[in-house]
Amino acid sequence: MSELTTPAVLVLEDGRVFEGESYGATGETVGEAVFNTGMTGYQETLTDPSYHRQVVVMTAPHIGNTGVNAADMESQRIWVAGFVVRDPAIRPSNWRAQGDLQTALAEHGVVGISGVDTRALTLHLRERGAMRAGIFSGPVALEPTQQLLAKVHAAPQMAGSALAGEVTTREEYVVEPVGAHRFTVAALDLGIKGATPSQLAERGIRVHVLPADTGFDRIRELRPDGVFFSNGPGDPATAESEIELLRSVLGARIPFFGICFGNQLLGRALGLDTYKLPFGHRGMNQPVLDRTTGKVEVTSHNHGFAIAWPGGDTTHPVDTAYGSVRVSHVALNDDVVEGLQCQDRPAFSVQYHPEAAAGPHDATYLFDRFSELMQEARDAQG
Repeated sequence: MSELTTPAVLVLEDGRVFEGESYGATGETVGEAVFNTGMTGYQETLTDPSYHRQVVVMTAPHIGNTGVNAADMESQRIWVAGFVVRDPAIRPSNWRAQGDLQTALAEHGVVGISGVDTRALTLHLRERGAMRAGIFSGPVALEPTQQLLAKVHAAPQMAGSALAGEVTTREEYVVEPVGAHRFTVAALDLGIKGATPSQLAERGIRVHVLPADTGFDRIRELRPDGVFFSNGPGDPATAESEIELLRSVLGARIPFFGICFGNQLLGRALGLDTYKLPFGHRGMNQPVLDRTTGKVEVTSHNHGFAIAWPGGDTTHPVDTAYGSVRVSHVALNDDVVEGLQCQDRPAFSVQYHPEAAAGPHDATYLFDRFSELMQEARDAQG
């Protein structure tokens, strides 16, 4: 470490310490340490509200080479609690760059660390599971390790944390359709990314983006053709009001589509349990089988919780208070439930991010499937 760099340390809750250099803002931060396997898309990752209160470790060694720009922002700010990289770019080299990553992190107050052996760190998290961590840079990095570890242990666990209310929009807003208006959708913002309403709008859908605490009365006022629940952070078991809202939607037989956190909430609304994965799925290279088509999709993920399927055999449907439901998608790496399809209600969901921000476009057809579901419901009404 040269005399011009600022020392930094990463302290995991099990006591392991990684030394490095300050990257971004100088100071201290705590959160849940998770790793992201994406080779690209770091700006979309940073601005995804689903990463709220998480210290993100990038497994790709070289980060920051394309800089940052306004077009790739998925929200109005960087949400990660901390950022861990191995080899940051000295300067951006891309025609779209409007600034460099380190400056952007500093401007948003995000404490990061570079020069870390991220391969060793990722292997540690795979073996021990996601855990709380702290990044400390500047004078605080020189404090005794036990003192820093105490700060990490004082941080709240992700399990049991209700975070959607901390990232949702405060005011309702509308994203107008591109071209002719075909449908109206009420989208509950649990941590929505900008690409999601854009995907809906491109299909002629007027999207009313609503705060997470919206009640069913407001949904009925909008008279939507469909209801959408977005991705978001936190433990789905804590989202009691959102689950009750979804049960009202299911009871009214309004077409429903949920992604990520919305998928977990559909599961809980149907009476299924959720559980915390050991280290989660994060990145845009996750293979998923669509059982409807038999096709394998490479998909973008960011989730640390999943749906627990009764009995464990995901090839068999189960009965719920809202009729039969089946597993429509499954992760090929570990057989985690990645999608639900209601047989007796116009509702489905997936655990991953079909808006492809950032990531492959294999799953964007799901927005078309939602449009088809709304059209079928309209035709049935005459």
